[in-house]
Amino acid sequence: MKLISKMMSRAGITSATDAGGGPDDLRAYQDAREEGELSLRVYCHIRAPHLDHMLAAGVRTGLGDEWVRVGAVKMVCDGSISERTARLSQPYIGRPEDRGILVTQEAELYATAAKAHEAGWQLGVHANGDEAIDITLRVYERLQSEHPRRDPRFRLEHCTLVNDDLVRRIKALGAIPTPFSTYVYYHGEKMLEYGAERLESMFALRSFLDAGVMVTQASDYPPGPFEPMMALQSEVTRIDMKGNVWGPRQRITVLEALQVGTLHGAYASFEEGLKGSIEAGKLADLVVLGRDPLREPPETLITIPVERTMAGGRWVFEA
Repeated sequence: MKLISKMMSRAGITSATDAGGGPDDLRAYQDAREEGELSLRVYCHIRAPHLDHMLAAGVRTGLGDEWVRVGAVKMVCDGSISERTARLSQPYIGRPEDRGILVTQEAELYATAAKAHEAGWQLGVHANGDEAIDITLRVYERLQSEHPRRDPRFRLEHCTLVNDDLVRRIKALGAIPTPFSTYVYYHGEKMLEYGAERLESMFALRSFLDAGVMVTQASDYPPGPFEPMMALQSEVTRIDMKGNVWGPRQRITVLEALQVGTLHGAYASFEEGLKGSIEAGKLADLVVLGRDPLREPPETLITIPVERTMAGGRWVFEA
């Protein structure tokens, strides 16, 4: 935790979501905080195998404070984008029999989700491909039909390949997609196996924003780098490090990308009243950049240096 805190503070990150934690991770965060070695705020998802222990202890989403807080129950539906195992409705390019994998079948996913949902937990399901997203949305829709909750903020971890109907259902549920923010730039060589047509509906920030969906961003670190300036450039240009363009229809503006990574990120953890913007009454978390991203050429956003990072009113990194 001391190491990752320094790494993220150096990159200008003041809050992060641990997308797959458990009791040992919560202990590590607490220990680091007590030793003065925690320089970023953590929203810690709890992997589903730990759910029964959490329920027995009376733990659920929201327990904690502004430094360490329990997040959603984390479940997994399908495979990976970078490994080309995400569950798709149509085969991968060049692999006519391969549509990826399902890690958890719908019935099992529903059983775990129902137990957590009824106990007041936020839910976060790893769902990359359009078929996996469809399955996950069916689970969420069923839960809200059988056990309606006000503002559950269902999360779709990654939510990579969508279509118009999936976006409509996500909006109707008030669900929160968390697409990879650095993948187009960093993993460009893997995009060929998805094809140009599908890339227009992958990491679909433009589609989500146009539909009024509170999409936020994720790095998937370590499979994807976590540096925010790389994320901004990837989202705004849709160009990889070799100059290839992947899905230009999903480009968003720099200002939109900043909002997705700040205000929307805070909303995804029920903390929009605490952070996500610099204003009176919110936490004193901010970053000082070497140049203004709103005036920077989109193709050089990644080169903007982080000069200082403040968390809780204290400079935790100074270049």
